[in-house]
Amino acid sequence: MASIVKPLGLAFCFLALSGCAPAPSLYYWGEYEDLIYQMYEEPGSADPATQIAKLREDIGKAGEAGKPVPPGLHAHLGYLYFLQSDTHAAALEFETEKKLFPESATFVDGMLGRLKK
Repeated sequence: MASIVKPLGLAFCFLALSGCAPAPSLYYWGEYEDLIYQMYEEPGSADPATQIAKLREDIGKAGEAGKPVPPGLHAHLGYLYFLQSDTHAAALEFETEKKLFPESATFVDGMLGRLKK
């Protein structure tokens, strides 16, 4: 009996510890979460132009990694373009968000409606 307990105990420990490993992310997050946090935690600390450049870079890196960007990234990018008065680029980003994440259609359509006013 003692010869079975030790291997079973080791197997149980291995299985328990392997369950602690983080699951790989479905999306390429890049700096998106940090930018959102910074924008709301310290308003004015991350200007729109800097955020646009970083998000554009993240979109490129996501493509290289073969992963999609997370929901909301293109909508946020559209908002940043809107802050810079580039309504055409903003509309393109909102449409991209809606295409990639159809569940965001109601939100995005609202943003597009406000953009046209």
